[in-house]
Amino acid sequence: MLVTISCTRPVGAAWPATDLGYLLHKNPSRRQTFEQSYGVAHVLYPEASDERCTAALLLEIDPVRLVRGKSKGTPDFSLGQYVNDRPYAASSLLSVAISTVFGTALHGRCAQRPELAGTALDLRIELPAVPCKGGPESAERVFAPLGWTVAATPLPLDPAFPEWGDSHYVRLELTGTLRLAEALTHLYVLLPVLDGSKHYWLDTAEIDKLLRFGEGWLTAHPEREWITRRYLTRRHTLVRTALARLAELDDQDPEELGALEHDFDDEEPGTETTVPQAVESGERGPSLAVLRRAAVYRALLAAGASRVLDLGCGQGALLLELAADRALTEIVGVDVSMRELKIAARRVRRLPEWQARRVTVRQGALTYTDASLRGYDAAVLLEVIEHVDDTRLKALEQAVFGAAAPGAVVVTTPNSEFNVRYDGLDAGAFRHSDHRFEWTRAEFADWAHRVGATHGYAVRFEPVGPEDAEVGASTQMAVFTRKNNDDDAAKGAA
Repeated sequence: MLVTISCTRPVGAAWPATDLGYLLHKNPSRRQTFEQSYGVAHVLYPEASDERCTAALLLEIDPVRLVRGKSKGTPDFSLGQYVNDRPYAASSLLSVAISTVFGTALHGRCAQRPELAGTALDLRIELPAVPCKGGPESAERVFAPLGWTVAATPLPLDPAFPEWGDSHYVRLELTGTLRLAEALTHLYVLLPVLDGSKHYWLDTAEIDKLLRFGEGWLTAHPEREWITRRYLTRRHTLVRTALARLAELDDQDPEELGALEHDFDDEEPGTETTVPQAVESGERGPSLAVLRRAAVYRALLAAGASRVLDLGCGQGALLLELAADRALTEIVGVDVSMRELKIAARRVRRLPEWQARRVTVRQGALTYTDASLRGYDAAVLLEVIEHVDDTRLKALEQAVFGAAAPGAVVVTTPNSEFNVRYDGLDAGAFRHSDHRFEWTRAEFADWAHRVGATHGYAVRFEPVGPEDAEVGASTQMAVFTRKNNDDDAAKGAA
């Protein structure tokens, strides 16, 4: 198994092409060997001059090591575990080698030449054999949107018998001007995707790897759903979670990113239909996430709010939109997840100073009372309550409606009746793996009226998104207004 990475010195550059060795942390003047759990990895430089430098990563795979320790009773114990293409074709094993042998470069670090780590280089990557059942078109679809010029040449089943046709392997050549770290992350994620399988145990850590190494390019990739499914080898629970997290990163709905996936066998990129259509015209408008935030913003304007809480703010999509309105003098985002808050804070810092100074993010659990949250004009629970266990929902009600007691509370949640309109979603299944419940319109109304009566709020309801004549809209929204506010307003008018 072989991959070569070549760097050509740009015209007028002061540094030689052999500085590629600094980025890879591998000296071009000698060969290095690294033991792997499945064989041995070698790094050598077949070419190293000031004008052009090529680094080669060569893997010697030991099939016996891959199955050592497995009993005859396991599904992996078969002749196919010993006689296969793993020693020759690029796969997840090569990705593992890239992460262990070129780990520093993969993460974009270079202590000796930090400026070079951030420089786009003229690169050429060659892989003699890559599994790609969709043929050259699949390789083009996944690599070309990332800035690569792709040359994928089908390999014959047997050169001696051309009449047998081509195999499902291609010779892959990629050329482009990218940072080395970007190039390596593309290989790390997409080689297992083209192969369609992984040769090690998958758990939830694979989701973190996918999002970490796909940061900056996966959310915008036109084949992101297909890439996600193939990277996670179609493990439904993992795929749903990964697509939901991608949706949050891209400010979209899990539905919009194909989180309601079904079984895909050997489908190729661009062939699946992932977005359910609820509008009779079939025309696709703004995403449901955009419509939700717009509906919440209108409700806040109607309530005359100037100081707003976004409870369960996640990565801050609503915060960013609210910050653009100068009438909102204070906007506070609260979430229990430090990871989400760090992302939200980073996004807020990118805002113009006049917007950023009015936004604060802080950690807090919505099921515990917090005296500092009292006195705000309005609070928002945007797609939050369905993530709370039934046993903790009353605690959230008390913390928000009882203790914080803002003038208005805006709550959105999925309408479970609409789920029948999502292709691939089994009966009784939820839209998101982390949902604890999804209510019908009647169930949501019963809950809202009970909460309003208990804590002194009037409530009105509004559908969000295109309405279906039979099952309503995909999202339902309740707007709670504290009754003493209404009474004070009436007295003032009198």
